[in-house]
Amino acid sequence: GEVCTMINKKYREFLPSMQSAEDLVSQVDGLSSSIDLLKAGIENEVQRDLNIAVAEFTELKQQLERDTLVLSVLKKLQEFDTAIKEYNTSLLEKKYVAAAQQLEKARSSLKTLESRKGFELKILKALGTELTVQTQNMLYHLGEEWQKLAVWKLPSSKDSSSLESAMHLELHLRAVPPKEEEIAGPPVAAVLQAFAVLGELRAKLKAFGQLLLKYILKPLISYPSLQPFTEEQSDVLVLRFKSEEPNLDHSSPMEVFDKIKLVFEVLHEHLLNVPLEQPVEEKKDCRVQLTELLGDIIWEELSDCLIQNCLVNSIPTNSSKLEQYIEVIKATEEFEEALKNMQFLKGDTTDLLKYARNVNSHFANKKCQDVIVAARNLMTSEIHNTVKITPDSCVALPVLPDPGAGDRLKTQKTSQLLRNDMVNLENETKLSQYTFSLPTCRISSSVEKLMELAYQTLLEATASTDQCCVQLFYSVRNIFQLFYDVVPTYHKENLQKLPQLAAIHHNNCMYIAHHLLTLGHQFRYRLTNILCDGAATFVDLVPGFRRLGMECFLAQMRVQKGEILERLSSARNFSNMDDEENYCAASKAIRQVLHQLKRLGKVWQDVLPVNVYCKAMGTLLNTALSEIVTRIAALEDISAEDADRLYSLCRTMVEEGPRVFTPLPEDDKNKKYQEEVPVYVQKWMTFKELMIILQANLQEIVDQWADGKGPLAAEFSAAEVKSLIRALFQNTERRAAALAKIK
Repeated sequence: GEVCTMINKKYREFLPSMQSAEDLVSQVDGLSSSIDLLKAGIENEVQRDLNIAVAEFTELKQQLERDTLVLSVLKKLQEFDTAIKEYNTSLLEKKYVAAAQQLEKARSSLKTLESRKGFELKILKALGTELTVQTQNMLYHLGEEWQKLAVWKLPSSKDSSSLESAMHLELHLRAVPPKEEEIAGPPVAAVLQAFAVLGELRAKLKAFGQLLLKYILKPLISYPSLQPFTEEQSDVLVLRFKSEEPNLDHSSPMEVFDKIKLVFEVLHEHLLNVPLEQPVEEKKDCRVQLTELLGDIIWEELSDCLIQNCLVNSIPTNSSKLEQYIEVIKATEEFEEALKNMQFLKGDTTDLLKYARNVNSHFANKKCQDVIVAARNLMTSEIHNTVKITPDSCVALPVLPDPGAGDRLKTQKTSQLLRNDMVNLENETKLSQYTFSLPTCRISSSVEKLMELAYQTLLEATASTDQCCVQLFYSVRNIFQLFYDVVPTYHKENLQKLPQLAAIHHNNCMYIAHHLLTLGHQFRYRLTNILCDGAATFVDLVPGFRRLGMECFLAQMRVQKGEILERLSSARNFSNMDDEENYCAASKAIRQVLHQLKRLGKVWQDVLPVNVYCKAMGTLLNTALSEIVTRIAALEDISAEDADRLYSLCRTMVEEGPRVFTPLPEDDKNKKYQEEVPVYVQKWMTFKELMIILQANLQEIVDQWADGKGPLAAEFSAAEVKSLIRALFQNTERRAAALAKIK
C-alpha cells in the first residue's frame, strides 16, 4: 500500500482518471488471495456443474485478466520510479556505469508500458519527457569528463591545412592514474563504458577519429618534415609536432609508418586501452577493445591516404629499383602487425598491404603512363627542329640481353649502337647492307627522341616480369597509334600551309615506318615467349605510317600544282603576243612560276631525300611545261612576231627550269641533278620539240615528222602538228603539200 500512496502523491496531477488511492490499496492487498479463490472456484464449481458455471466462469476469467493487467502496469511504474531514483544517486557519486545502466532500465520499463494496448495512460508522455531530460543530463556530464580525458588545442581556423598551422596543434591526454589513486576522478573506462551503455560511444569516437585524421595523421603523411613527439606536464601527456629538415620531397613509407605507429602507441597506452562491455542485446562476446572501434571508424580513410600520398610516390620508375621495394612491402607488413597487436586492426590483410604487394602491376601502370605522357609531349612539340639522319645514323641503345638469359639478366651498362643499315636477319640470306637503310634526310628531333623512348621502353620490358613486359610492349604500340592519331590533327594547319613542314612530316613517317619493320625483331626472344605466337611485332603498323607520310606530302603537292596553274592562267592563253600588254602578262606569269619553284627548291633542300626531292620538283616543273604546251598548241593564229616571243618565253623556262633543282646545300653537287632534269620531267622533250616548231620552216617540220618516225612524232599527234602548221603558216600550196605529209 505504501508504494501506491507514494506514486499517488508524486504524480497526483497526472491521475485524474484513475480510481482513488484507497481503491488501489485495497485492490493490491486483496489481489493475491482473490486470485487463489478464483482459481479454486473455477476448478471446483466448473467440475461440479458445467452448465450452471459457463456464464460465471466467463465473468470470473475476465475479472482475473483485468486484475493481472492492472497489477503488471503498477509494477512497471514502480520499476521506472526506482530506476530514476537510483540513477540520480549514482550520478552524484560519479558512478557513471551504474547510472547509465539505471537509465537503460527505466527506458525498458517505459517501453513495456507503451506496448500495453488498452492502457493509454496520460502519464506515459510525462515519463518519456523525464527520461529524455535525464539522458541528456547524463550525456552532458559524460561529455565534460571525456573532454578532460582528451583535450585538443587546435590551430586557428584561418588555415587549418598548412605545415605552419600543424606546428600549433597539441593533444593533451590525462595520464592514467595508478590503481590505488583512482579517487582523482572516474577512470577512462567508466566514462567510455557509460557512453557504450547509452549507445553514444560510436558517435563520440567518430568525432575524435575525424580530428585525429585531420590534425595528426594526414599532416604526418603529407609533410615529411613533421615529427611527432610526447612530453609530460604534471599529470598530462602532450602529443605534438616538431619540424625537421626533410631529406626528400616525399618521405619514404618506412618513415611515415613509424610516425603513425608512434601516435597509435601513445593513444593506446594513455586513452584507448580499455575493454568494454557491449550492451547485452548483441548477445555475442560482448567485450570489445575501444581501439578496435576507433580503428573501424578511421582505417579506411587512413589507408586510402597512405596509398595515395605515400605508397604511390614510392613505386619505382625503373625495373632495377623493383628489387629494393621488398623493404617497403616488409615495412607495410610490420606496420599492420603492430596495429593488430594494439587491436586497431582486425585479422585480414588490408587494402594497404595488397597495394604494396601488387607493386609489379603498379610499376607497370606508372611506367606506361610515364611513357605515354613523354610521348605525347614529344608529339606536340615543334616539328621544325630537325636533325639530319644518314644511312649510318644510329639509335643509341643499351646492349640487349643474351637471348637465352631470360629474366635473370639485368641489362648490362655498355651501349651498342643500332645502325640504320645493319639489321642481321639470321643470315638466312645475305642482304645488301642498304636493303634496310634510310636515305639521308632531315627528321624532327622530337621523332628521333620518340624512337629512342620506344627502344628504351622495350628494353625495360625485356628485363621485367611477364605481366609488366606485356603492358610495356603494348604501351610502345600505343605510342605509335597515338602518333598516328595526334600529329596530323594537332599540327594540321601548319602541315597544310608550310611545304617544309609537310616534307619533314613525310620524312618522320617514313623514318618511323623504317624502324617499325625491325623493332619487334630485335626483342623477339624475350617478347615472343610471353606474347602469343610471334605477336611481338610492329610490322602491321608500317603501311599506315607510309600512307600517312605520303598523303600529307601529296596534299602539299596538290596545293603547289594549284598555285602554278593559277599563275599561268593570268598569261592570257599566250595568244596575241605581239600586243605588248599580253606579252608582259605572259612573261610575268612565267617569272612567278619559276620564282615559286625556286622557293620550294630551297625549303625542301637538305630536307627531303634526294630522290623524293627530284621527283617532286620534276612533277611540279612538268605541270608548268605541260600547261604551256597545251595552251600554245590550242592557238589558231600565230604571227611571226608571236612565234618569236613565244619562243623566248619558252627559252626562259628551259634555261631557268633546271636551276630550281637544288637538293643539296653544296652548289657544285647539284649540277648532276640539273643535267638529269629530262629524267624527272615527263614533258621535257615535248616542250623542246614545240620550241623547234616555233622557229622552223615548213620543210624542217616535215623532216622532224619523218613519216611519223621522227622526234616530233614521238611527242605530238598528227592532228596537233597540223593544227600548229595552220596557225603558223598562211594558206599556200606549199602549206597544203606539207599538211599532206603529216599523217
